[in-house]
Amino acid sequence: MFDLLVKGGTLPDGRVADIAIKGDRIVEIAPRIAAEAHEVIEAAGDLVAPPFVDPHFHLDATLSYGLPRVNASGTLLEGISLWGELRDLTTVDEMVQRALHYCDWAASMGLLAIRSHVDTTPDHLNTVTAMLEVREKVRGYIDLQLVAFPQDGLYRAPNGRENLIRALDMGVEVVGGIPHFERTMQAGADSLRDLCEIAADRGLRVDIHCDETDDPMSRHIETLAYETQRLGLQGRVVGSHLTSMHSMDNYYVSKLLPLIAEAGIAAIPNPLINIMLQGRHDSFPKRRGLTRVKEMQAMGIPVGWGQDCVLDPWYSLGTADMLDVAFMGLHVAQMSHPDEMARCFTMVTQSNAQIIGLPDYGLHKGALASLVVLDAANPVEAVRLRPARLAVISKGKVIARSARGDAALNLPGRPNTTHRRAPKR
Repeated sequence: MFDLLVKGGTLPDGRVADIAIKGDRIVEIAPRIAAEAHEVIEAAGDLVAPPFVDPHFHLDATLSYGLPRVNASGTLLEGISLWGELRDLTTVDEMVQRALHYCDWAASMGLLAIRSHVDTTPDHLNTVTAMLEVREKVRGYIDLQLVAFPQDGLYRAPNGRENLIRALDMGVEVVGGIPHFERTMQAGADSLRDLCEIAADRGLRVDIHCDETDDPMSRHIETLAYETQRLGLQGRVVGSHLTSMHSMDNYYVSKLLPLIAEAGIAAIPNPLINIMLQGRHDSFPKRRGLTRVKEMQAMGIPVGWGQDCVLDPWYSLGTADMLDVAFMGLHVAQMSHPDEMARCFTMVTQSNAQIIGLPDYGLHKGALASLVVLDAANPVEAVRLRPARLAVISKGKVIARSARGDAALNLPGRPNTTHRRAPKR
């Protein structure tokens, strides 16, 4: 007797299979499982996928759009300035409640793992206190990783380094940074050396806001690659954003990409936020604000899509749907081949899970029983439709359900209902 049986689902690789769950683990996957279960979900050809993973988010600021006022210029720098005001005005409880509200959205969308950067700039560290509380409250259904992020700069902010160390001592588990926001290029490089040494000494992972600028001379990713190799951090380091690469000289990039690959650094572009923030100083042509995704993938560099922001000082939209992120990334990176479109789905599931080191993830025997049943037939259709999550299962328990996206019609000579799934051939 199984606790839960998902029958007849289409897996991302095209196989049709039943999935048996006992406790919080997948115990069997087979074309047909002839056994009883306390609960049965009839997938009947629907796409069954591992849960969505967001490797780059700012949970301390989420759902704060308009506080203390709207970002009128729409720029990254005004967003940072607004957040600098808000983090000293808002309370721990307000941040906790906004973050939990967002986690409700995430759970309903099958987004069950999030890596969130937490601002460690203010001496009060209310941001850290709040997010540690949220991590404990959602532990049963969302895996939340926290990054110690000195938003105003490790060296540029008073007590920036000391506060980052305090946050790590409080239980934040990833080292973050923002070298391009330091006062000089040299200070940015020095901060990377310092941050990577802190991570190496503590056995932690590294996730850097790296070169989030239109300036082609912002080349901190080169230093990050060097420090990663020097300290033996291969496979534990992420360069997030990397938007300066869209403006770099092609010859320099031909040197840079092999360095990133050799260092085992992963990349997290954030297409929703960066296509909105970057190129603000351009007239025409305007830059897209996205790093060189396909070129990095061709070099074997792990690349995943991140969401970054939802309804906060930097981004006025967002839904907690990682398929929105994949959809935008597909367009901006011009990933239109069927294999590339399918890869965009993998980039918000399996790729992101590997990048952040998520254990026991996937659809295989022994994996954690977290999965999503979608109103789509395959990964490409899921990206196209951003469909309803018919069922969300987290650690063996059904935590959310949604109705199919059918619409009732009243048209002469036409069916009574329609949906946007592709007709079967």
